[in-house]
Amino acid sequence: MNERPNFSRQSCPLPLMDHDTVQLAHGAGGRLSADLMEKLILPRFRCPELEALGDQAVLNLAPGRVAFSTDTFVVSPIFFPGGDIGDLAVNGTVNDVAMSGATVEALSVGLVLEEGLPMRDLHRILCSMEQAAATAGVRIVTGDTKVVDKGSCDRIFINTSGLGVIPDGVNLTPKNISAGDVVLVSGTLADHGMAVLTTREKLSFQSEIRSDSAALNGLINTLLQAAPGTRTLRDPTRGGAATTLNEFAAAAGVGIRLDDEAIPVRPPVRGACEVLGIDPLYVANEGKFIAVVPADETTPALAALRNHELGADAAQIGVVVDEHPGLVALRTSLGVERIVDMPVAEQLPRIC
Repeated sequence: MNERPNFSRQSCPLPLMDHDTVQLAHGAGGRLSADLMEKLILPRFRCPELEALGDQAVLNLAPGRVAFSTDTFVVSPIFFPGGDIGDLAVNGTVNDVAMSGATVEALSVGLVLEEGLPMRDLHRILCSMEQAAATAGVRIVTGDTKVVDKGSCDRIFINTSGLGVIPDGVNLTPKNISAGDVVLVSGTLADHGMAVLTTREKLSFQSEIRSDSAALNGLINTLLQAAPGTRTLRDPTRGGAATTLNEFAAAAGVGIRLDDEAIPVRPPVRGACEVLGIDPLYVANEGKFIAVVPADETTPALAALRNHELGADAAQIGVVVDEHPGLVALRTSLGVERIVDMPVAEQLPRIC
């Protein structure tokens, strides 16, 4: 298996623990639970709110509307090229809150651990979460750990919840979309879903396919400064871009027309999709967003995105139209249009 840069081994040496694997007693609230907290968890996420070790975190938030989100991560495998379940859990919730235009303030983390999980794997995941939170500039302020019998979960499940404050004047919703607006994507599609799938199925391609897992709050701030009229944002995770765009069209009562040749997909990802018979528009992403902006803000929006390391491959992929309200149409290279419908079932299970 290809590993991400070994941050955990260089910067987070595994502390001396009494057990090499997770025991049921690590979730029982006694001495081993305290050992887990003091040696593995607190050193990674130390902040005054967490150090209080209360059943809640008391936060001082700026005035304004609060954005709140929660998500549970059950990805299989838990390690994949470009990331792991730890940074995925942090980045995913940061992104969900940030899509409202909020400044992300704090996260909670709930760990469900399978008895027998190697401590080294847990430590590596916690180090990934530490690095992801630091990169995103957010605090992990409260959490919980439960240990279940061997076979009751698949190694580790993670729940993360996030809070953010929405600045005055920011109101991002698909209902703002109108005909003439432009559809942008912040980068290449289908990277995460195909990285997880090819790793899970042990498929080998000439070039490595890596997840795009990343926190997008900084990139979103860059976009909103350049294009203050931005109508709405969303990260196309499960169901991919096709689902997100259909949700936009339905909410606004408009049509969306895509240009197939303008949709950015990395060649190795496109090749894997073709081999497996999968449309990249339906594959999950974990480090990209779709934005709808006014036509007159397209140029500054794209320039700002492309000047950011996470938006180098940003592209205009479509326009909003009056025709076919509630539907998404794709114009192919042959000049033929086809409907891009919502997926009927989950195409790639357990990708987040």
